[in-house]
Amino acid sequence: MDSTLLLKALILGIVEGLTEFLPISSTGHLILTADLLGFNDNKGKIFEIVIQTGAMLAIVWEYRLRFSRVLGGMFSDATARRFIARLLVAFMPAAIMGLIFGSYIKAMLFKPVPVAIAFIAGAFVILWAEKRQHRARVVEVDDMSWRDALLVGCAQCFALIPGTSRSGATIIGGMLFGLSRRAATEFSFFLAVPTLVAAGAYDAWKNRALLDVHDIGLFGVGLVAAFISAFLCVRWLLRFIVSHDFTIFAWYRIVFGLIVLGTAYSGIVNWSA
Repeated sequence: MDSTLLLKALILGIVEGLTEFLPISSTGHLILTADLLGFNDNKGKIFEIVIQTGAMLAIVWEYRLRFSRVLGGMFSDATARRFIARLLVAFMPAAIMGLIFGSYIKAMLFKPVPVAIAFIAGAFVILWAEKRQHRARVVEVDDMSWRDALLVGCAQCFALIPGTSRSGATIIGGMLFGLSRRAATEFSFFLAVPTLVAAGAYDAWKNRALLDVHDIGLFGVGLVAAFISAFLCVRWLLRFIVSHDFTIFAWYRIVFGLIVLGTAYSGIVNWSA
């Protein structure tokens, strides 16, 4: 296996894991990083599915007791059934919108400059949301209603635009709709599981001709790197939100977006994605 490719896999896996659950857009970071590394070919499409799976598995492992209780009680426990139903309700809006508009969005917006603009626009939404007085109506995920789940699911639709951030849309959206910061963050984590599984399965099926047994080593490095970095990031974020808001992520998005725009228009970096 080419050591250069393995290094690229390691870097992209770490980037995916560190950004998937923070409100800074993992898709945007992957587009930009893959463009810089020259790993944005057809193999890169399959590789992205693999590392997103690694990040998703970190959530499954972190909340393994919760998921095992839900799966074990789905036919006998009303609370478990409500939890599954809320996830399905929240999942459906983005799934429907993705099937309708996904190809068009990928063709038009999966490029560095549109991603940078979405970085900056999303930052101002976060700053505006954090300036509002936040009154938590829903303290725990289990207290969420069908309407709460549907509203968060509608907010997730904005994440179809690369650079917006799935986590940012669902967490900030959840807070605006009355969820506590922790409830919004945890529900965003849980919603990532069906969302990433469905998106990964759909993309893998569409690109199944690109699958190659010789890439197992490459995929393994990326998956493990994404799993470990995502697991550490989730643990850190749960501690962070106890005493901090998301303003720092908004300023990061603005600075990062301006750097991409500046380097693109000055010609310092040849963004070619």
